[in-house]
Amino acid sequence: MIGQWIGAVLGGIAGHAFDQWRRERRQVRAERAAAGDPAYVDLDAILETKQVAFATAIVVLAAKLAKVDGQVNRDEILAFRRIFDISDADVGDVAAIYNEAKQSPDGFEPAARQVAAVFGTERVVLEELLCGLFEVAVADAAIDENELRFLRQVGAIFGFGPFQFEAIRARYMFSWEPRRPRPPEAAMVDHYTVLGLSRTASNDEIKLAWRALVREHHPDRLVAQGLPPEFVEKASRRLAAINAAYDRVAAERGIR
Repeated sequence: MIGQWIGAVLGGIAGHAFDQWRRERRQVRAERAAAGDPAYVDLDAILETKQVAFATAIVVLAAKLAKVDGQVNRDEILAFRRIFDISDADVGDVAAIYNEAKQSPDGFEPAARQVAAVFGTERVVLEELLCGLFEVAVADAAIDENELRFLRQVGAIFGFGPFQFEAIRARYMFSWEPRRPRPPEAAMVDHYTVLGLSRTASNDEIKLAWRALVREHHPDRLVAQGLPPEFVEKASRRLAAINAAYDRVAAERGIR
């Protein structure tokens, strides 16, 4: 059953084009493995496994988050569907795993620990997963204390300390899509926090932090680390937010 759910989730996130790509890559892998090349490392299989782990974990965690405030409302369900770009053909299958996770008495911690184990060294992939959960949380216009506590706990399992969590939260809010109504806290984002810095940081520290963030958030790098294709556009908005925050800070300080 879980294998069927995983396939459905992948279909929903990456679309039917990904399914076709996956079939083609499996054929190539089979041919290379049959050739008996001892040096052959199946990187495509590793990447595919990571994308399955990402997809499954975020569906389970989104379902758990949606019921944290005591109710699962229509806005949260629509936000979930928007985030994953789920087609009409796939929505029923994806709903199966979502509803099962929502109704299960099990906590969210096992799913969070599993994805942390898979992506332990890919910090920005974990950040994007956390941003996807922020998207679900703000669907009803505000993040309440219970939802924020949930997100902090997930972040802690992912290995993010309190200051790192606030930086991720700030980057999410600062990368808000202009066409959508902004939540109140989005207007209060500090540009230094977006860069993961305090206002006492030196100019050299600011430059180093900005360059590191740009390198870490590059879309090509994230795809190689296992970020599903559907999330690349969202990650690109985060990169734009980082650059915009640096430009603001640089202008204030006269950094060249």
